[in-house]
Amino acid sequence: MQAYELRAESRTKLGKGASRRLRRSGRIPGTVYGASKEPQSISLSHDEVLHQLDHEAFYSSVLTLNVDAQSEQVVVKDLQRHPYKPDILHIDFQRIDEKQKITMRVPLHFLNEQQCVGVKSGGGVISRIMTELEISCLPRDLPEYIDVDLANVNLGESVHLSDIVLPEGVEIYALLSGGDASASVATVSLPKGILEEEEEEEEEMEEGLEEMEPEATEQTEDE
Repeated sequence: MQAYELRAESRTKLGKGASRRLRRSGRIPGTVYGASKEPQSISLSHDEVLHQLDHEAFYSSVLTLNVDAQSEQVVVKDLQRHPYKPDILHIDFQRIDEKQKITMRVPLHFLNEQQCVGVKSGGGVISRIMTELEISCLPRDLPEYIDVDLANVNLGESVHLSDIVLPEGVEIYALLSGGDASASVATVSLPKGILEEEEEEEEEMEEGLEEMEPEATEQTEDE
């Protein structure tokens, strides 16, 4: 697992005006909280953060945050982006305690899509219902991503939350709070156009049978 490290400085000037001036200087405001410590306001280099965000694992890894020469272990908990510019407006970090579980969203990696039975033999297409999963685990067990194997999924079938093979020590947060284990993560179905054609053919057949039924009844009564 790659190690990620960020440099930050504490900040005392708060408020919207101070944040705007900070952004104009090439830095972004942020906050560090958790681990039974007081929240701390910080600033970071915008370009340094933006560069790290190119790495998918950055979002789901334990990071080293150096604030005024003091090092802390943190995870990214919230990130605010500009609605249409490639700018980061604010970032929140949560301190971690190695003995306490954390709740994080990690990406799902779908494996064997081309080898999927429902695609290869059934002519189906894969629909990804979820692209990430909220999990609970100790910091040392935090995975960069979770694999979802689609190799043996047949046409018309789905992969459910209960089907996901989790790394040791990792639990699905939704299921800990009474969530639905049968919720779909991905499905394999016929392409929309083909499915619509089949539905139309079925409707036409049903209409044809309905039209034939009265005639058959009349013949029986005549006899």
